[in-house]
Amino acid sequence: MNAIIGLLIIAVGSMGQSSSYVPINKIREWSWENFWLTQGVFAWLVFPLLGAFISNSPAELIGIYTIHPSATWQAIGYGVLWGIGGLTFGLSMRYLGIALGQSVALGTCAAFGTLIPAILTGTNLFSPKGLILLLAVAVTLAGIALVGYAGSLRSKNMPEEERRKAIKDFALKKGLLIALLSGVMSACFSLGLSAGIPVKEAAIAAGAKDLFAQNPVTLLVTVGGFLTNLAYCLYMNRKNKTGGEIKRSSKAVLTNNILFCALAGLLWYSQFFGLGMGQSFFEPDSVMMAFSWSILMSLNVVFSNVWGIILKEWKGAGKNAVTYLALGMAVLIISLVIPNLF
Repeated sequence: MNAIIGLLIIAVGSMGQSSSYVPINKIREWSWENFWLTQGVFAWLVFPLLGAFISNSPAELIGIYTIHPSATWQAIGYGVLWGIGGLTFGLSMRYLGIALGQSVALGTCAAFGTLIPAILTGTNLFSPKGLILLLAVAVTLAGIALVGYAGSLRSKNMPEEERRKAIKDFALKKGLLIALLSGVMSACFSLGLSAGIPVKEAAIAAGAKDLFAQNPVTLLVTVGGFLTNLAYCLYMNRKNKTGGEIKRSSKAVLTNNILFCALAGLLWYSQFFGLGMGQSFFEPDSVMMAFSWSILMSLNVVFSNVWGIILKEWKGAGKNAVTYLALGMAVLIISLVIPNLF
């Protein structure tokens, strides 16, 4: 029963993350680098900080971070690497297309983000527990691959003009390398959470409830990611001469954009707030706990495509594409319960 509750909480957070791109579409007149950094202030700083305050007081947080400086800096460092993964994710889709790019990047992220922390914490992948974990990850990868194949079938049914635009920069070798890099770097968020376990334990010792104890670690990782994105967005501001764009905005545009950036940031952060809460319902050394990162990635794929259906992105995709999409989403849902079947 506890595992089901944990899954439901993670699902709610994942649904929030998958919805975060809806308010972004409401942002007006700002260049990519300005709205991306603005929503990042909320997603990677403001709301993670508020989440950490739910766990512990500001004074307690300072003490928690200074007790384990090595774990603190490791979590931030992994966050910096995770930020690189987020920035290269778009490039992977540019060179491979959305279907193949997302499949390779998300599949790599799910696999590395699940298996590497398990290995680092001493899990023998050839033990009964390890084999179940490998099976669950394999099923997850199969589901992501099916969704990716559905996306490739959909692209074949695009109008000729849209198809040429989508594949004009296609470069298989370069695209695969970038997608793999994006997946590995994105998986560093999971590695950061794992490296921050001493911080989480210190938060609990300081009085944090298990339900919110991961929030201080999540803040460290998102701060690292913010630094990477800040550097890149400032570079793009200088390159595109868009540094004063926000200041020149009218009051109506500024109010609109900040509100929707804040909403996007809140929805995005909800996935990791929900992940921490959901994990508190799993047994600490269970397969479900080790598999929780892949659970989040699977649900993100499922709910993102649910939004795609709602927004009619799959309209005209063809029967075969919709069939493979439904099959892939079903496989991803099945992967969530595999750890509880043994």
